Amino acid sequence: MPDTVRLSIDYQTFEIALYDNATTRAMCAALPQTIAMTRWGGEYYGSFSTRIAVDSDRRSDFQPGEVALWPAGNAFCIFFGPTPVSTGETPRMASPGVAIGKIAGDIEALHEMDDDIVATLSK
Repeated sequence: MPDTVRLSIDYQTFEIALYDNATTRAMCAALPQTIAMTRWGGEYYGSFSTRIAVDSDRRSDFQPGEVALWPAGNAFCIFFGPTPVSTGETPRMASPGVAIGKIAGDIEALHEMDDDIVATLSK
């Protein structure tokens, strides 16, 4: 498994430092992926084209810049602020998911993007 993957959205490229877990390894095996994503408060989410195995600990709360797999929708999620189900400033997933990694560096550009984006994940 690589230590990082690339996330490209329009003309922006982000590097994601990966967490070492079974779900992250399964996702890496399915790359590259191009995903149509929708904004949900401070989160973008969109479904992978192939089913990603979920064999790792799940949680609901994430940090800005973290990325995760939402098992209920087989979706890749990018967190950059509170979501509609957050109780404070911490991003919260609709139901528990698996943390995959964290964007290295500045995520402010995510706040300025359209409601619907296309993201490409690659090794």
